[in-house]
Amino acid sequence: MAITTKEGILKVLTAYNPWWKTGAVNLKLSKPYKRFAFYEAMKRLNQTDIRRTVVLTGTRRVGKTTIQYQMIEALLANGVSPQRIVFISMDHPMLKLSGFNDILECYHENIYADQNVYYFFDEVQYAPDWDKWLKTIYDMQPDTKVVATGSASPALIKGNQESGAGRWSVIQVPTMSFYEYCELLDIDRPILPKDLKVTPLLHKTQQERSNIMIQLSKVQNHFNRYLQIGGFPELALADNDLMAQQIMREDVVDKVLKRDLPSLYNIRNATELERIFLYLCNVSSEIVSIDAISKELNGVSRPTVENYIRYLESANLIYQSWPVDMAGKKVLKASPKIYIADAAIRNAVLMDDSLLTNPIEMGKIVETAVYKHVAAFYYQKATSVGYYRGGRKDKEIDIVVDYPNVNNILIEVKYREGAPVSDDDAISEHCAHSSASIIVTKNASDFGLHNTKSGNSMIRIPAFAFLYLLGHAEKFGYNGIE
Repeated sequence: MAITTKEGILKVLTAYNPWWKTGAVNLKLSKPYKRFAFYEAMKRLNQTDIRRTVVLTGTRRVGKTTIQYQMIEALLANGVSPQRIVFISMDHPMLKLSGFNDILECYHENIYADQNVYYFFDEVQYAPDWDKWLKTIYDMQPDTKVVATGSASPALIKGNQESGAGRWSVIQVPTMSFYEYCELLDIDRPILPKDLKVTPLLHKTQQERSNIMIQLSKVQNHFNRYLQIGGFPELALADNDLMAQQIMREDVVDKVLKRDLPSLYNIRNATELERIFLYLCNVSSEIVSIDAISKELNGVSRPTVENYIRYLESANLIYQSWPVDMAGKKVLKASPKIYIADAAIRNAVLMDDSLLTNPIEMGKIVETAVYKHVAAFYYQKATSVGYYRGGRKDKEIDIVVDYPNVNNILIEVKYREGAPVSDDDAISEHCAHSSASIIVTKNASDFGLHNTKSGNSMIRIPAFAFLYLLGHAEKFGYNGIE
């Protein structure tokens, strides 16, 4: 007896595509709040001059599937026939065991015969030869449009380079920014000019900056919970924070470490992968040595450590921040700083109630959040987002946004009382040659200009305000979004 049949496939497809009967998406699936990535994906899907396959990538529970349902809802609202839209979850056991061809044949034979359709593939990397199929669809069905999601970025990017070159647009879906979190919870938010950005604060009067901070202080009391629950939409809306953290461990971490990555990369010993991830949670925001990790974990080989770090990055669980020099080139043979992809993942894994009251731990947590926001904000614009370490005293700048042919943006996280910065700190020495230098502080009162002895100015801004303004600038960078 065959494991999969056309009848079985059709039953699964019908269950996933209720709009074939009702004409509408279930509101519980599409949800009212729309992430920034939704607007970017719709913009690419609706382009008439350049046809692209839209690929959404990000870790579990960031809302990739919700974005697909919202896109389907938008297409239906614009008059697209419900039968022309098919949602296919490649993570479903029946569909995972079926061939791409069988699934598409079943759909076209039973639901819609023509090929001017919209395919929505969820977790596409689980399908055998998925990249070749996306290429074939693109080449052979010119009236078909495709939106795919996947939790394994390098698999998708590799497929893009090999089969999707010139055909795919890969859109990163990071965990929610602090701005999106405040919007989602519909809290009382600051009233700010739409064109307000961080760097021009240098050129405003102290009175203007004070008025801006009065507005921004509305969201300050929500910052600690954001750091605890983070950027996972469903969990941010939960009433029970402890339960939300448990779900984060089970769905975001355990499923990735014990199921997704072992299955994608043929990992035989998932325990070693878990141990390496736990180690990285402890040292998030620090420069890591592969040899030190190997030694600390009782002789896990260096190649295994390197591979597993690459796999964790592929699953969007960590960022690697590589050093740059002040000319903007990567420093060769240097160690990366590792950041957990969202501070809340780190908190959920370490399960330490004292994290938010420990100044050293809070410094790591906030720097992790700042790096995530900056990397997400600049990923399409900058060459890289790394760090600097060097000079006579081998001092460090936490985050360097490396722009092509433009002076870098320098960011130093000083999340502590007073947030001291001396004139021989690296950011003070290099601020004259930056397009902006930013000191991220702790308290709302610690906001304004920081003048160095060389006469250059840096902006001091509290973490909650800096992260909120990045999200504000990101939102109003999209034309037509109010």
